[in-house]
Amino acid sequence: MAVMGSPKLPVLLLPHPLILLPNARLTLPISRSLADAILSLLDDSDAVLAAIPLPAHDSPSEVTYGTAARIARLVRPRNQSSPTQPYLLSLHGIQRIRFPSPILIDQLDTLPVHNVVYPSSEGTPSRDTVEAFKQAALILLDRLAKDSAQPQRKDDWLRVAAIVEDISEQRAAWMADVLVAAVSPQYPDKLAFLAAADVEARLRHATELFVKQSSIQEVSKKIASAVDESFSRQQKEYFLRQQLAAIQRELQSLQSSPASVGPGFGTGGATSELDDDDQADADDLADLRRKIEALDVSSEERKVGVREWRRLKRIPQGSVENGVIRSYLEWLTSVPWPSNSTTAPLDVLRDRSFLTRARAQLDADHYGLDQIKRRLMEYLAVVRLRALADATQTQAEGDTPSTGASPSAVLAPTKGKSVKGPILLFVGPPGTGKTSLGQSIAKALGRPFQRISLGGVRDEAEIRGHRRTYVASGPGSIVQALRKAGRNDPVILLDEVDKVGHSNFHGDPAAALLEVLDPEQNHSFNDHYINVPIDLSQVLFICTSNTLDTISAPLLDRCEVVELSGYTYDEKMHIAKRFLLPKQICANGLSDSQLTLTDDALLHVATMYTREAGVRSLERAIGAVVRFKAVEWAEWLDKGNASDGGECNANVSGDGNKKPNENEKQDGNVNENAVGNEWRATVEPNELEKILGIPRWDGEERDREEKRGVVYGLVVTGMGEGGILPVESTALPGTGRLKLTGSLGDVIKESGEIALSWVKTHAFELGITAGRGVDPLKVPDVIDVHLHLPAGAQKKDGPSAGIAMICAFVSLLSGACVPKDIAMTGEVTLRGRVTPVGGIRMKVLGAHRAQIRKVILPWANRKDVEHDVALEVRREMQFFFVRTIDEALEAAFGRGALGWRKETILLESRL
Repeated sequence: MAVMGSPKLPVLLLPHPLILLPNARLTLPISRSLADAILSLLDDSDAVLAAIPLPAHDSPSEVTYGTAARIARLVRPRNQSSPTQPYLLSLHGIQRIRFPSPILIDQLDTLPVHNVVYPSSEGTPSRDTVEAFKQAALILLDRLAKDSAQPQRKDDWLRVAAIVEDISEQRAAWMADVLVAAVSPQYPDKLAFLAAADVEARLRHATELFVKQSSIQEVSKKIASAVDESFSRQQKEYFLRQQLAAIQRELQSLQSSPASVGPGFGTGGATSELDDDDQADADDLADLRRKIEALDVSSEERKVGVREWRRLKRIPQGSVENGVIRSYLEWLTSVPWPSNSTTAPLDVLRDRSFLTRARAQLDADHYGLDQIKRRLMEYLAVVRLRALADATQTQAEGDTPSTGASPSAVLAPTKGKSVKGPILLFVGPPGTGKTSLGQSIAKALGRPFQRISLGGVRDEAEIRGHRRTYVASGPGSIVQALRKAGRNDPVILLDEVDKVGHSNFHGDPAAALLEVLDPEQNHSFNDHYINVPIDLSQVLFICTSNTLDTISAPLLDRCEVVELSGYTYDEKMHIAKRFLLPKQICANGLSDSQLTLTDDALLHVATMYTREAGVRSLERAIGAVVRFKAVEWAEWLDKGNASDGGECNANVSGDGNKKPNENEKQDGNVNENAVGNEWRATVEPNELEKILGIPRWDGEERDREEKRGVVYGLVVTGMGEGGILPVESTALPGTGRLKLTGSLGDVIKESGEIALSWVKTHAFELGITAGRGVDPLKVPDVIDVHLHLPAGAQKKDGPSAGIAMICAFVSLLSGACVPKDIAMTGEVTLRGRVTPVGGIRMKVLGAHRAQIRKVILPWANRKDVEHDVALEVRREMQFFFVRTIDEALEAAFGRGALGWRKETILLESRL
């Protein structure tokens, strides 16, 4: 394009963000003074001025480029609302201009004259640049045509696209100016395009702008479509909900007037709590608000509740987020916080009979367990004394209040002075009353009881809750137990804590319990869902476990271990008569007068059918007996002896025999106990085999006999039950080796090797060999010794079988036998010392159940027997406490049974 006009032009500043490009038109409002200055220019035949963009406020105010523009129109519209800018100026861009030196912007209402330079716009761009420009422009025009809502606008874009397809290379720069001005890109991009004087650079800038604008148009279309779809779905859901509410109101109005409908229709005016109407929803929200307002003003839970409540009010009711926040607020307000939790009344603790009633409650629910009851009574006594001391201090402070103190502040109890609940861990075999002890403690304290089963829990979130970012998230089991209890001081039983899952990709549940069971940390327990510190210091946690082996050391360190080893036969008899038999009689529809089990029958069931540490199998066996008698009683009634059970109860005599009925017919195949017309309510021991089958342990008692190479050791099973285990040994031709079988572990295998080494070393003193240094496995015959522990399917390991193995080897090689009523336990060393072992109470009770009369134990375990074993068990058994293997052999075989050789060794000394 040729150079146009004068090298000096008046400069018009365009307000930000207006930009005038060549071949484009721009209309803007101007002031009266600026309009007068432009009118003076219209007298010239060539009314041209320089339109330059005004930079942003944070950009430099110096300008070096602009557009030469011809004044197209200057009018004053009648409906112009701005009094400061009453005129409209229309400009038509002609050509790019540049200032030789930067000009300083100072005033907007004047037309200063400055020198300008018209950069050369001649030149032809490359074919590749033109093709890229066309492709980008066509894509953008096609997108604009598709997004146009007006048909006329769409046709205009399509016509422009047809022009672009046929544009020549010389006219490509002109088309770039036209399209950039039409698509209105962002201000920085448009300013950079204006500064591009070279044709090649200008087309490249235009191509980049078109690609960018196409992407913006595509994303904007997607966003707009998504928003429209969401709005339409919400509007449709709101409309349908309003219709549903209207229909429900009409149905309720019809149900409230049953006379207007025919018979068989309506509900007779009855309303249901399941009616989902707006009033019920409003009542729920009002109740939720009252609960939030009832929280302590300065507490963290109130701050969180207020913040979530405000979010709830801003979110539409039909949205998913509304339900999530509402569910969270329901959980937050249902947790028993210190401000809204009800605690045990002080009158219960002030009662002088509190400890007496607590002891009576424990004795009524459980027989025996003196050690556990003593520990619980210590805790209850401390709770009572501490509560009385706090009440006395509060009353003293209330008598002398400080100036200006409010009555509520004076009467409020001091925080941090309450008794922290102990963390008790009950360890024992199944059926020993660990879970029921927790219920008895809760009854004695007057607190709610909640049980949490941890068996098989493998996800940390089941303890600490899921975070709210997950779908269907919720609080953990601890918070759920607190909500059910409704108080912040319940008794929570963590059942089967030894069976909780260990560390995996779900987390470590055992590690999550560390904070819960730590009295120094659980005052600020953090549930992932609630996300507000919860005080668990007032909770009495009770854990149960069958073994301590699978519990992690840090978790075990936080618990106070209380062992429940098992019940003796005397204790089982009392439990059966006081609890189990009445429970089964009531559960099976009988009365006490219709069934009686003699003491001999109960003892026979306990010894021959249910040899265990607990009483579950005993209860099942008693239940089987009761059900058998219930069938006989029902059949006896069906014979016509009585009309119902109540009439028959009055006819049962004191010895359990019902008075005869002359009209009764005999049927010996149905009921042998109903002989003639009499009902026999008493169950004797000789009837148990017909009811329960062959005794389970009778065969073992007959097989236990004195035999060479066989002794009986004491063991503790994996479930914590004690028992006896035969240690069998035999000799067979071989090469002098020891063979161990029975699924033995490394420790017990080493005990067998140590036992055989000791026997070989002392074979001469024991009378097994004729000389010192002779191997009893090779002289006179070469033999192998096979040691076996029966029940090979069960894994066996531990350091307590040394004495039994030595006695078995000595019995095998010497021919002496150990009596069958002797059992032993204890580990040995190569020096011949007997070291202490664990599980003495369980082992002694197991031996007592197996009718063992003599037990050999290490001397160091003497205190365990005196402290843990009941007196009645010690009276029925004889204990031998040994320090060395020599004493153990003498106790096992008897004095003088082994031919000990105590020779005097003469030493020759030479100087």
